[in-house]
Amino acid sequence: MTRHKISLEEFHRMVEAGVFPEDLRLELVEGDLVEMSPIGKRHAAKVAKLTALFGPLVPQKAILFVQSPLVVGESELYPDLALLKPRPDFYEEELPLGRDALLVVEVAESSLRYDLQVKLPLYAQAGVPEVWVVDLEGKRVLVHRKPEGGGYREAEALGPGARLSFHGVEIPAEELL
Repeated sequence: MTRHKISLEEFHRMVEAGVFPEDLRLELVEGDLVEMSPIGKRHAAKVAKLTALFGPLVPQKAILFVQSPLVVGESELYPDLALLKPRPDFYEEELPLGRDALLVVEVAESSLRYDLQVKLPLYAQAGVPEVWVVDLEGKRVLVHRKPEGGGYREAEALGPGARLSFHGVEIPAEELL
């Protein structure tokens, strides 16, 4: 069996040509197309909560991207939420790159292993300074800071009673769990 790796450019041409159904959730991970699981109600509710909490930062301090593309190296991922550096065009001219991200949040209901083993190293390699993985099953938020190579120098697990903070937005961990 021969596998063909797809480049980022090929992927974008395929999307623009309408090759994939609009409701098909795909990520390009180092040349491989990966179909994402459907989003459940609990997952969707946490993303909506995060969107509401970070809304006040927009557009002066950050641009809020919700389940929208972020280019990290030769991959195009769709984090649940990304806070991006402000830009007048709101990234209409070109997709945001990892270096444009201030914070990336992944909500993991059934995707924890994938988020930690596949996506987290890609975010680190692309220089995303901070990544939160909301582990709904484990009832914790895994906070990763200070990217270095394919990992993060700082990592901590926060559970109920802990507080997360980003650009003046304070979030009790239990609100995300």
